[in-house]
Amino acid sequence: MVVRGTQAGAALLGRDDEIEAIATVLGGGALLLTGAAGSGRSALLEAAAERATASGVRVLRGAGSDFEADLPYAGLNQLLWPLRAGVDGLGSAHRDALRSAMGLDTGPADDRLVVATATLTLLTRAAPVLLLVDDLHRVDPASATVVGFLARRLDGSGAALLAATDAAGDLPGIGALAIGPLAESAASALLTARFPDLAGPVLRRLLAAAQGSPLALHELPAALTAAQRTGSRDLPDPLPLGPRLTALYGTRLDPLPAPTRRLLLLVALDGPAGPAVAADLADLERTDLVAIDAGRVRFRDPLARSAVVALARPGERRAAHRVLAESADHPERRAWHLARATLGPDERVAGLLMRAAHTHRRRGDAAGAFAAMVRAADLSPRGADRSRRLAEAASVRADVDLRGVSRLLGDARHADPGRRGSVPAAVASAHLVLNDEGDVDTAHRLLVGALDDRDPAHIDALQALLTVCALGGRDELWAPFRAAVGRLRPGPPTLLALGASLVADPARATPGDLALLDDLIGRLHDEIDPARVVAVGWAALFTDRMPACREAHRRVVRDGRRGGAVIAVVRALVNLCLDSVRTGRWDEATRLAAEGQALCAAHGYQTLRWPLRFGAALVAAGQGDQATTQDLAGRMLRWAAAHGAHSMSRAAHHALAVAALGRGDAEEAYRHAIEVSPPGTLAANAPLALWSAADLVEAATRTGREAEAAAHAAALERVAALSPRLGLVAAAATATVDPSGERFVAAVRVPGAERWPFDLARVRLSYGEWLRRHHATSAAREQLAAARQVFEQLGAAPWTARAEAELRAAGATPAAGTAVLTPQEREIALLAATGLTNKEIGQRLHLSHRTVGAHLYRVFPKLGIGSRAALRDALSLEGMTTGADGPAPFAHQ
Repeated sequence: MVVRGTQAGAALLGRDDEIEAIATVLGGGALLLTGAAGSGRSALLEAAAERATASGVRVLRGAGSDFEADLPYAGLNQLLWPLRAGVDGLGSAHRDALRSAMGLDTGPADDRLVVATATLTLLTRAAPVLLLVDDLHRVDPASATVVGFLARRLDGSGAALLAATDAAGDLPGIGALAIGPLAESAASALLTARFPDLAGPVLRRLLAAAQGSPLALHELPAALTAAQRTGSRDLPDPLPLGPRLTALYGTRLDPLPAPTRRLLLLVALDGPAGPAVAADLADLERTDLVAIDAGRVRFRDPLARSAVVALARPGERRAAHRVLAESADHPERRAWHLARATLGPDERVAGLLMRAAHTHRRRGDAAGAFAAMVRAADLSPRGADRSRRLAEAASVRADVDLRGVSRLLGDARHADPGRRGSVPAAVASAHLVLNDEGDVDTAHRLLVGALDDRDPAHIDALQALLTVCALGGRDELWAPFRAAVGRLRPGPPTLLALGASLVADPARATPGDLALLDDLIGRLHDEIDPARVVAVGWAALFTDRMPACREAHRRVVRDGRRGGAVIAVVRALVNLCLDSVRTGRWDEATRLAAEGQALCAAHGYQTLRWPLRFGAALVAAGQGDQATTQDLAGRMLRWAAAHGAHSMSRAAHHALAVAALGRGDAEEAYRHAIEVSPPGTLAANAPLALWSAADLVEAATRTGREAEAAAHAAALERVAALSPRLGLVAAAATATVDPSGERFVAAVRVPGAERWPFDLARVRLSYGEWLRRHHATSAAREQLAAARQVFEQLGAAPWTARAEAELRAAGATPAAGTAVLTPQEREIALLAATGLTNKEIGQRLHLSHRTVGAHLYRVFPKLGIGSRAALRDALSLEGMTTGADGPAPFAHQ
């Protein structure tokens, strides 16, 4: 039997090995598929049937059922009914035995051996044929005997048998294939394919609950509402089961005695810690639904827990929660059980839940805090209390996912129509404004107007206002914030105080600010609140202390991927991305930027996309990808102008300045650098002034603006003590404007300077240029070679080209292979030298414009140039040496 592949197996994600094993027996033989109910046994049988049918093989089907389990040969009747016309062609003994067994004649069937032999003969004559028997464990014993007989005798007959069961012993003596759970990657792909609207946290929750069960992966999301799948409504706990899962677990739970079901319900409702009441552990363990270890009880799979709760009556669930509330050993657990045992409004329980919510929030559990606040609002007798609690839930929800925040604010207004806006409502609204079509000024007005130091949410509002002011980056925005912080008694919280200095204006940080920051960084390994971790990282970023915060930030990202506060994850990714740019981890920065932007898109955090795009733009600028830099920077400038976000405008200009310096356009670099900070001062409320200062000094020097360069170098010198990196660039800036150049020596010897490889390589490049101009060629080659090596490692093509050109001018031999172009590089270089754009070249060669750009920026360092304007001369001088075709002078084209 030849079995050709079809699309059947392709739909069974993660089952390639199983399908291959099944294919080996389809030409003749038998295989038993074993696995728990819901493991996908039936789907594999169906895939085998489709594959066989496509190959011209006749498929005979049968399936066990409890209804027919007591009818002898009922299963055989199912299998052979399509072949009944051929029974009369058998020998008389076989014909009579089989007709009687199949119910075609009256009278008792002959012994099973005769019936089995007759069946084998009939199948051999009908070959090629495939027998499929599902739920073999429920087939009547007489038919099961015949199936076992066939299984051991089909080799070479042209007939094949596939049977599925939950126990390998059902067909002793033949091969068995265990059908286990799907791998997580396949399970995730299956969920995403069938339910593309699943939000990330919902997807993770379903994967954890399903544990790779194909049935669960189909049933669980289908049992959710559309709002629950997209994350705009929270998932219930436990998850609702679909009808097939309910029926599957119902058959295991219904026969249990009522006391055992009550104990199972207590275990299910009390979570992973196990039951809080005395229980007959032996009775529980006999159910095979739970495992007991040192007196602690846990369900063997999460779906069993959900089934126990789903199949209990509402009154039974409330009674169990009351029992658990009485024995709870934690206030938060007691509050939750009381809330679930309560039907109507109850202010006492609502108050307990709000205290539990605030505890959850201090621990960094924003999702738990949100759930408790919403339930507290439901239990609130007074409209004013319900309104405030919903508004506070909305402000917490904004840290998890922006979807649903508008609805919560609307519910809060409806609960108390006469109430004016509250502080929590202003915080939530500001989030929405910034991430929708609103602007910085509107969010600022909302928050400033709602500030009320008598309100417990006042600090939350100030933290939100800090974010708004930093994004706006304008002096007038900061004044109300600083005034409000100054009014706090006995003083502002530590992180708020640090934000007022190190986030707003790190260039003017005091030694006390830095000491406090260093102390907080030293304690990050014990910090459990992700919001505090990322706040410390934000304060550390522009004073170059973020490397010491990286591990804590990675922990925030890891925890967040398992369902924590998404906004903390994105902010951690922003801090890690920008620090990776500064510390030369450019590939990592690109990956982090992509991950963060995907989360922003999935959860509605539109504003946080821009610092991630800034990180990507800086990498593109450093590597000479002009098209990407221009695209990202242009989008940043347009968005910043529309939303009043001056800090993002400065970020775009900084990236454009780096790109312009790389390609040797100092005039354009200067125009962009002064948009970040004017020459001679590090602009107040502009943290990026500390990152772009070296660009301004270099651009001013190269364009003959000596006074501006000297003034800005002096400004940098005043902040040199903030970090080793600033010490490095300040010394280099001073050396650039100092005719003696002596400060270069101090610059390259700054302790720890190697932690900022791109900055150090740029300093070495400037030092090497200075040494060459002063005829110290040997020393120049040493600095230039070190710079070139770092630039090459970073993929900073235009900077590599600059270093290479300087090395040649200093009499150094080009790096091995530097001047060798591949045939495609040669072709692209020749076309670019004629003046064609990347797009036009791509159209001629059937390449994307990005691919053309990438090739050109590999060509530049090989030819020792920094831009395409120099291509014609460089190609003529080089004689167009290539790696394959030999010389191809430019004049020949």
